[in-house]
Amino acid sequence: MDRGSGILMHISSLPEAYGIGTLGKSAYQFADFLKQSGQKYWQILPLGHTGYGDSPYQSFSAYAGNPYFIDLDTLKEEGLLDKADLEGLDREENGETVDYGRLFVTRYQVLRKAYARASVTLEDEIQAFSKKNKPWLDEYTLYMAVKEAMGNKSWLEWDEAIRLRQPQAVAHYKEQLKDEIGLWQFIQYKFYQQWNKLKKYVNTLGIQIIGDLPIYVAVDSSDVWAHPEVFQLDENRVPHVVAGCPPDAFTELGQLWGNPIYDWEYLDKTGYSWWIDRMRETSKLYDVVRIDHFRGFESYWAVPYGDENAKGGEWVKGPGMKLFRAIEQALGKLNIIAEDLGFMTDEVISFRKETGYPGMKVLQFGFDTQGTSDYIPHNCEKEAIMYTGTHDNSTIIGWLEEAGDQAQTAYAKKYLRLDTDETYHFGFIRGAWASNCILSLTQMQDVLGLDDEARMNTPGTLGGNWIWRMKKDALTNELSRHIYDMTKLYGRSLI
Repeated sequence: MDRGSGILMHISSLPEAYGIGTLGKSAYQFADFLKQSGQKYWQILPLGHTGYGDSPYQSFSAYAGNPYFIDLDTLKEEGLLDKADLEGLDREENGETVDYGRLFVTRYQVLRKAYARASVTLEDEIQAFSKKNKPWLDEYTLYMAVKEAMGNKSWLEWDEAIRLRQPQAVAHYKEQLKDEIGLWQFIQYKFYQQWNKLKKYVNTLGIQIIGDLPIYVAVDSSDVWAHPEVFQLDENRVPHVVAGCPPDAFTELGQLWGNPIYDWEYLDKTGYSWWIDRMRETSKLYDVVRIDHFRGFESYWAVPYGDENAKGGEWVKGPGMKLFRAIEQALGKLNIIAEDLGFMTDEVISFRKETGYPGMKVLQFGFDTQGTSDYIPHNCEKEAIMYTGTHDNSTIIGWLEEAGDQAQTAYAKKYLRLDTDETYHFGFIRGAWASNCILSLTQMQDVLGLDDEARMNTPGTLGGNWIWRMKKDALTNELSRHIYDMTKLYGRSLI
């Protein structure tokens, strides 16, 4: 990794028609904007099939792509949809939020129409894709088909025979739901076809994609249903403990994520094959993988299942280097960023350094008024990734407006010379770009100077998250030139 910079912009936030960003025209236009702005990296959030709460960190599968990201206009151009099929959808390209409830009702109706045509014209291609991805796709497609048949309830509430994957029940539903399984095969075929085409285009521009890998999978997922042995579950497949974070300065009760925790003893006995398979497929999707909550591999916060908050959890030792030695032995050296934020200990810091993966620094966390923070540019090591803020933070403007500690914001303004004619958000970006860190990244919301109405996620809250969308006319030549000049000035530009 050489000195560079990039922008975090999730697919859902692109200004595409029909209510959410897709892998269509606007994605290619954003890639062109990155190229014109001298950026070397495009970072996105997880691409998975989101479930309840719409979080990309809670997906129905560790492998399946989000059906909402399939571009409908592309399907129309391919003859799989016609104009009438799209008439019931909002053609709004300039909306500023995603309405997931409406998407759930309308999007699958359209995809079913496309499948009806594709099942005739693309049968061989879909079957070839299904055969190639059989290890995860068979599990996921059956899971989604049964889930719909069960009224979209969590698999923990399904009829016992299929919940426990008894062979007769599995065979029965595979036959009974054959057409529904075919629909989900088609959806994944189209998602991967469109994603691979976009990624190839982005790479031809000299830009690499940084993708996000959640450490955990959702309890309501094909992964847990199909592989209960990988997780700490009881005889009824209910988790013993679930994941979260302890109370801190931001959350009095901690964060109760609810994800099942891995049975690391079992994974160790199997040579970590489940994780190796996951990393193999993830490294095909992205050029660089950012592993979320990396400290959980050293020690994780385990909360008893059924607790109302995360206060009652405890730290438990994770697999540490054994896991990453196994991954490297199987797959070679991968390009990985370790999200090492949160409660840090000497053991976690040593573990991350031993892996050799660069960690993260967040500029918003750097202004302790003493100049001693590890996150302030003059204290950051070169082999680190500097963020102005992450998807879990306020925007730059939001932070300056809402920060409770006025001494911190005063220090930030003085340190970053925000008393100049330059707008505050570009002052922050300039501070990150000027740092010694090998890579600097900022959110698109911060490039645009938006306040917390555009915040992507507020941890510990449900509703109102993951909905921001960029306006269609936001990517101007003037904005691109400003970013390029700054990027060139600090030796990070692509061209």
